[in-house]
Amino acid sequence: MVDSVELNRLFWHSRRGMLELDVLLVPFVKEVYPHLDADDRERYRKLLECEDQDMFGWFMQRNEPDDADLKRMVRMILDRVQPK
Repeated sequence: MVDSVELNRLFWHSRRGMLELDVLLVPFVKEVYPHLDADDRERYRKLLECEDQDMFGWFMQRNEPDDADLKRMVRMILDRVQPK
């Protein structure tokens, strides 16, 4: 279970100041993160350590992360907002 302190901290870390990232990350951390398993939670926290410009490129699908864990998390976030 995720405690409210951790969720609050992640909420603020998910607010990047770049609208394109904020509209993806903030709803994800609010709605999906609490239901992730421990490994995916760790992957999300790892994603938050990345540079905004790198994340922007990944989420705009201009390139992909080299790291498999980051690639999984980017795909999970994109799958949530893109119609199949």
